[in-house]
Amino acid sequence: MELKVIKVSSEQPEQMEIRCHEVSEEVREIVAFVKSRQGQLSGIQEGKQYEVPVTDICYIEAVDEKVFLYTIKQVYETRQRLYELEEVLKEKYFLRVSKSLLLNLMKVKSIKPALNGRLTAVLKNGEEIIISRKYVPALKNALKGGVS
Repeated sequence: MELKVIKVSSEQPEQMEIRCHEVSEEVREIVAFVKSRQGQLSGIQEGKQYEVPVTDICYIEAVDEKVFLYTIKQVYETRQRLYELEEVLKEKYFLRVSKSLLLNLMKVKSIKPALNGRLTAVLKNGEEIIISRKYVPALKNALKGGVS
């Protein structure tokens, strides 16, 4: 497969085009990856609203009926519910790993066993996230390239 990158002026819209003989699994993976790198979520920090790129979010957690977006350096509150975000982000490599947490699989450095059938995901920034036993099969399926 040949790959071309063409730089365009800032006045022209950016676009991506894939030309293929057939829509193979490889092409589907490329499309899914590109889609996963797009998008933003609204977050609030100290009374100000920000647009947080999805690619910057390490995980999303619900705490005391509030939902927070965690990046490497910042924490933002969002008005969206966790189940709404789960639906929006499922094609962007986010996976529910506990009752109150969505994990960005692109931010995971490694996964290691924990007690009682649970797993621990070590993020690229060193932070550790516990993966509940109930969600381990979905994680394994997602890591094998399956649909959760």
